[in-house]
Amino acid sequence: MSERLKVPALPRFVIATAFGVSSTFQAYSMRLLEDGTSSPAAIPQLLALNLVYWYLPALLAPTIVRVALRYQLGRVRWSTQALVHVTGAFAYSIVHTVAMLVTRAVLFPSGRPGTASALWTWARRDYLTQLDWLLMTYLFAVGLAHALAYRRESEARALAAAHLETRLVEAQLQALQRQLHPHFLFNTLNTISGLMRINVNAADQMIDRLGDLLRMTLDTSGIQQVPLKQELDVLRKYLEIEQTRFDSRLSVSMHIEFEALDALVPNLLLQPLVENAIRHGVAPHSRPGWIAIHAARDGARLKIEIRDSGNGLSPERLTALNRGVGLGNTRARLTHLYPSAHQFAFSNLDEGFSVTVGIPFEVDPQSIEYIRAGVA
Repeated sequence: MSERLKVPALPRFVIATAFGVSSTFQAYSMRLLEDGTSSPAAIPQLLALNLVYWYLPALLAPTIVRVALRYQLGRVRWSTQALVHVTGAFAYSIVHTVAMLVTRAVLFPSGRPGTASALWTWARRDYLTQLDWLLMTYLFAVGLAHALAYRRESEARALAAAHLETRLVEAQLQALQRQLHPHFLFNTLNTISGLMRINVNAADQMIDRLGDLLRMTLDTSGIQQVPLKQELDVLRKYLEIEQTRFDSRLSVSMHIEFEALDALVPNLLLQPLVENAIRHGVAPHSRPGWIAIHAARDGARLKIEIRDSGNGLSPERLTALNRGVGLGNTRARLTHLYPSAHQFAFSNLDEGFSVTVGIPFEVDPQSIEYIRAGVA
């Protein structure tokens, strides 16, 4: 990945042009201060000379970057790196010096040395004068290449870690979701087994409804969130089974705000909560009992409440539930899906017991498109 790192051309040459103009202004000003002989006519030549001076490193920067990344720190031996960069730095300094000498000779022909010896002395003096700056420019390009490469590698590692964490959370959610099916199936089959001895027709009805319910749950077995209306369809199938079991002892009411029907909720969120309410609020008592399910939008949140007609819990047991003891599977799923943006609370009512779930209000995109199509 690092070796494909590109240094954009436009920023390089914009910066080089800015430095060239600045250097031209400084050179012109210094000539005026030193001898007062510089005239505005020399500005184009000075500008051309300084632009070449700065365009050369801008032009050679991609080559330096490629070399630096090919022999990146930590990937090759330090001796190899030293040899490559010493060679590269001096090659860069020689290329830059030769290019500048040719440019000066073209722009200022009157200043060219007359003999080969004088030319060599001139070239050597110019090279040594600029050497420290040229080496620093080369090392800056090498350092920039390493910084950009490490930044990209760091971003890639962070992205890979995020993907890995997402896959881990999905695996944990799927494991939690799979735990619901055998638990529910065992309880339902146990109920059917009991009914077979006292009411064969009711047991037969329950088997049919169990088949419908299993088909519905299997259709969404790999999905973590479903619209509330779909979750309520599954819940109604489950409640039909329970009403077959309890007959007239169980009545159910639902108070669902229309806007909440398209909100996304965890798949199979309601069934274990309602099962828990029936087990503790209805089953232990001989009197008729009831279950009430409420769902409504509350600003940016969806609030779901399940109430039962039981006797509630002792203060100690209620405190334990609100601290995380009980319904651990549901609590774990909510924590994974909405780490710090969910509510899962238990409370005693004047009559009965209540479980409240609060999650972010998120609408199923397919439902939005369906509503828009209907309005259009």
